[in-house]
Amino acid sequence: MKPSTQQNIKTLGITIFILIVLNVLGTLFFQRFDLTKDKRYTLSPTTLQIVKQVENPLSIKIYMDGELPADFKRLQQETKQLLEEFQAYNKNIVFEFVNPMENEDESMDLTESLFKKGLTPINLTVDDKGKQSQAMVFPWGVAVYNNKEVNIPLLKNRMGASTTQKVIGSIQHLEYSIADAINKITKNKQKKIAIIKGNGELREVHIAKMLMQIHESYLMGPFTLDSVAKNPNGTLKELKKYDLAIISKPTEKFSDEEKEVLDQYIISGGKTLWLIDQVAADMDSLYNDMGATLAYPRDLNLNDMFFKYGFRINPDLVKDEYGSPIKLATGEQGSATQYQEFKWKFAPEVYPTSQHAIVKNLGGIKFDFASPIDTLKNGIKKTVLLQSSQYSKTIGTPSEINLNMVTEKTTPQDYLNKGNIPLAVLLEGSFHSAFENRVLPFKDNSFAAVGKPNKMIVIADGDLIRNQLDKNGMPVELGYDQRTGNLYDNKDFIMNCINYLLDDTGLINIRSKDVELPLLDKEKVYQTYTLTQFITIGVPILILAVFGLIFTFVRKRKYSK
Repeated sequence: MKPSTQQNIKTLGITIFILIVLNVLGTLFFQRFDLTKDKRYTLSPTTLQIVKQVENPLSIKIYMDGELPADFKRLQQETKQLLEEFQAYNKNIVFEFVNPMENEDESMDLTESLFKKGLTPINLTVDDKGKQSQAMVFPWGVAVYNNKEVNIPLLKNRMGASTTQKVIGSIQHLEYSIADAINKITKNKQKKIAIIKGNGELREVHIAKMLMQIHESYLMGPFTLDSVAKNPNGTLKELKKYDLAIISKPTEKFSDEEKEVLDQYIISGGKTLWLIDQVAADMDSLYNDMGATLAYPRDLNLNDMFFKYGFRINPDLVKDEYGSPIKLATGEQGSATQYQEFKWKFAPEVYPTSQHAIVKNLGGIKFDFASPIDTLKNGIKKTVLLQSSQYSKTIGTPSEINLNMVTEKTTPQDYLNKGNIPLAVLLEGSFHSAFENRVLPFKDNSFAAVGKPNKMIVIADGDLIRNQLDKNGMPVELGYDQRTGNLYDNKDFIMNCINYLLDDTGLINIRSKDVELPLLDKEKVYQTYTLTQFITIGVPILILAVFGLIFTFVRKRKYSK
């Protein structure tokens, strides 16, 4: 046997041996490598923990396939790559991409069934080199596990954003959307939330969308304080079985006995989410012949309690130049009423400036007749989550509010040193009882003056959690304003508050993950379209041709001797 042949066989044997060793090591050790700058495909510890919960087959259908606009093609690719990461860590997770418009005979029935599930399509006008066309896209997925089903929203609707901006924001939230859906259908509900009733709080139909969202992740039930009058100790004992109490826009006074129940619930470690209207005023009362209403302070008998915890909600209204839009009739032209859009300064449109996980990466949040919050020094940590703009101020009450205020002219000097008013505050620490060193309204043998480490969130607007009703009296999406068609991030903000209070901080951290997406400048590409084609297609072919010529030339010289 020739020495060269022996050497080739030896090299082949070594190569085969190395490949076998690498394959054996590959079965023993599992490692994924993410070479992206922002580590967008590196799943967070929370997501990995959620993935481990999947013990049976979990099927995910993504309804984005076929011919898609360029932006949604990017969203589709990012979704597929991320799902491959989920599948790599748990083979029980399987997924497929479906084109709901592929079969014309079945597409109508399929789209109708998807619509009934709440998977609403979006209609797009696609502009490709000056040519416009219409496209309908279903940016949704559906996860099925143990006969349970949950929708996966893939497109995050940001108010006022372009399609490209919406897709970028959606890609940032992809890991959260998928992980949250898997968590909802695989995790057994454990945390319990009490929706406090008995003091004129919002009716269920007005918080229906929020209740539906909460129900997907937590156990929940109404809890009335009416029984306090007859059995306060029994009411307190039952309330302590809940992990969080939500008090949404009470309009009637709390008795001292009811306050002691809530106080001792907080002292014992119960979390609270307060949505308080300190001033009686609402938009419905403005739509009358006068176009005016009287805003007056509302006495809920909670001021001393709040003061002890370290904050105060003042009975004033916040007037902000960055108000949300409102459409008002300005006259008639022929038989048609003419409407004009104004800024309604008593409905601040707040964009978070804090980097706290609760509000990071959230869009606009709509308030209605909000009041200012003062924080007091008492050893409790306070974090301002939301605040009005620098061009805002407070209006004392009682005062008349009328629709003609939309035409008022103002200057920056009117808001000098008056803006950035806190509207939502997170408080963390060991709270002191509001009844410390006071006569108790009812005897409680377990009364404690100082509580365990705890946290609460206070929002100075009860309507922030309120959904509007359509003409048939059915609730519309929380944050959706029917008068203008704008969709605000009220629901995401409230859910982040609940997640944080119940220590589900992992999901919040996934939501606030930053992803950097390099995008092409479409205008620049259109202007240099021929050059771009040559660079992306012609240059690689040219390089291969040059390499082939050089290789052929070298080979001829070597073997011609």
